[in-house]
Amino acid sequence: MLGVARDVETLGFDSLWVYDHFHTVPEPTQEVTYEAWTLMSALAATTETVRLGQMCTCNTYRPPSYLAKVASSVDVISRGRLEMGIGAGWYEHEHRGYGYPFLSPGARLGMLREGVEIMKAMWTEDEVTYTGEYYDLKGAICRPKPLQQPHIPIWIAGGGEKVTLKIAARHGQFANFGGDLETFIRKSDILKGHCGDEGTDFDAIVRSANFNILCAPTEDEVEEKKAWLLAHAGTYVSDKAAQRFAALYDDTSGTPEQIIDWLKDWEMAGMTYPIVHFADVAYDRSSLELFANEVIPAFK
Repeated sequence: MLGVARDVETLGFDSLWVYDHFHTVPEPTQEVTYEAWTLMSALAATTETVRLGQMCTCNTYRPPSYLAKVASSVDVISRGRLEMGIGAGWYEHEHRGYGYPFLSPGARLGMLREGVEIMKAMWTEDEVTYTGEYYDLKGAICRPKPLQQPHIPIWIAGGGEKVTLKIAARHGQFANFGGDLETFIRKSDILKGHCGDEGTDFDAIVRSANFNILCAPTEDEVEEKKAWLLAHAGTYVSDKAAQRFAALYDDTSGTPEQIIDWLKDWEMAGMTYPIVHFADVAYDRSSLELFANEVIPAFK
């Protein structure tokens, strides 16, 4: 993993992202899954320039006061390269397995809103006293403070139209929501409406989306990579889960020219920060390298 991180940095990507899971996805298995913030600390100490994020941290897995302290420490270790990706959490199996209450969506979103408020306060105030429905702090101190000012950039991950996008409008410097292009456009309009209600600047929020990509010089080689992915996933999870996972790459994989074409459509819709996942990167750097050498320059 550290080798991949160094290659990502050398190839000129802006940022490097991990996910916050305790078990494998889409099904829990006995395969290794490193804890996200342990990885953040390791990557902070072993990289030099690439920014470091999580897509995304599950708010319910750690008290936000503690998470703010961890994130602040990592920001200092990385010399100010941390991005704070945060979401309400969804993986019920992990909650049950680790003994965390899996509350209703409304409760988890309420915890997310309070959690973001607490993190911002921990990063900007000397002592934090906070009384909410889910969290209660009495004089919490966060030292060291983050190097980034006024605080670590906050990414609100999720496309929930009534609550999550409203939290993004109020607190986020970045909003990450996916789906197809039509859905992205519709949710962008909803985010803009929330910004109007909150009195915040819609144009100041960077809109991001996640893309699963296999990249190869020819269409035949792309199909070979897809076949490899299906067979590889099938050695770890059920056939149904493997097919579902491999299908996530169908519409977003291709040659550099094909990927550039559809990414330009997303860019025109206001998506200016794609986060790309290369399924083969631990075994074969060719997708990563081809994307860096031929796709990234088209957007510089």
